[in-house]
Amino acid sequence: MDLKILEIASHTENKKTLIKPTHSAINKNKICGDEMKVSLVVKKDVIEDMAYQCKSCVYCQASVSLLSRTIKDKKVDQFKAFFNSAEEMFKDSKLNLKSNWKEFKEIFDKKNIARKECLLLPLRTVLKALEI
Repeated sequence: MDLKILEIASHTENKKTLIKPTHSAINKNKICGDEMKVSLVVKKDVIEDMAYQCKSCVYCQASVSLLSRTIKDKKVDQFKAFFNSAEEMFKDSKLNLKSNWKEFKEIFDKKNIARKECLLLPLRTVLKALEI
């Protein structure tokens, strides 16, 4: 296992409950059983805060930890644009990303293709929350 995954997953400051979220969703990875719940505070199309709870593998935990730190103060459209390119990151390591999403290149990589669904579950859960 990549030590970078463990280091990223160890940042759990956003593994919490938001008092008054504006958006939330629960999602499950049908392949491995990982479960994810995200809560967001969105005001004027800007994601101000994100919290998560999960019962998942360390890959999913690393992804949600990184996402919860990166997504704050981003416009909803910025997240959706990132989401649309995230799956391609596993195929094309030279994919040009906006600078605020570049950290994901370390974990959304060909070497982690077997854990792709685990890594994408947090992004899918946030998208689900935003579309409700």
